[in-house]
Amino acid sequence: MIFLNFLGNCRRGFPLWLGMSGQKMNSFGFKKIAAFGALAVVGTAAIAGVQAMVPQKAEDAKPIPVSSMIPDSALVSLEGKATTAKKVSMGKPTVFVFYRGGWCPFCNRHLAALAKSHKELMELGFQLVAVTPDSPEELKKTLGKEKLDYQLLSDSSAATMKAFGVAFEVDEKTVTMYKENYKIDLEKTAGGQTHHILPVPSVFIADASGKIGYVHFNPDYRVRLTSEELMMAAKKIAAQ
Repeated sequence: MIFLNFLGNCRRGFPLWLGMSGQKMNSFGFKKIAAFGALAVVGTAAIAGVQAMVPQKAEDAKPIPVSSMIPDSALVSLEGKATTAKKVSMGKPTVFVFYRGGWCPFCNRHLAALAKSHKELMELGFQLVAVTPDSPEELKKTLGKEKLDYQLLSDSSAATMKAFGVAFEVDEKTVTMYKENYKIDLEKTAGGQTHHILPVPSVFIADASGKIGYVHFNPDYRVRLTSEELMMAAKKIAAQ
């Protein structure tokens, strides 16, 4: 049975278009263009253009829905080796957790809570993978500070955040405020990347085939999936 968390804990209370066969296209669509005197319908190119666009607000991000397959999107290991989300999860039931960075106290508390559930997840056959725009060097700092026993992967290029539909671009005013008021340099933590993209904190649970059976997504970064909710979802997928 496929199921979904429809943001029961979301403070802003708006719904997610998940569990559908695909993401709903709102103001975007196929464009007709004139070429060599004839009209041609732009199909694949138009879809790629929509997927490449990054929302300016967390509330506008649209995560890929339940029943989607894990994307074959780029990631980098702690050791700096290239891999993909698909390779990491191939043949293994996987919990993917997206977090903003080691500089975020809400993220660090969530990572620590996940560590307490890791053993139980492994007993169910799941691996736990946390993805962040932080560089591999920053990941090492997080591991040392939080004493985590599960895998952290770098998405400094933002390719996987985009592929999962959880990416949004932080506005320049906020980037400057973070840097000047809190000494958080989003470009430095992302290994010099200047895209200023962060993920909406999210959790995707996939079975061994890579098919996603559960999605938790909340634009309010203070609201995270609880350990109890995570285990309940993992147990349901493991029982399928």
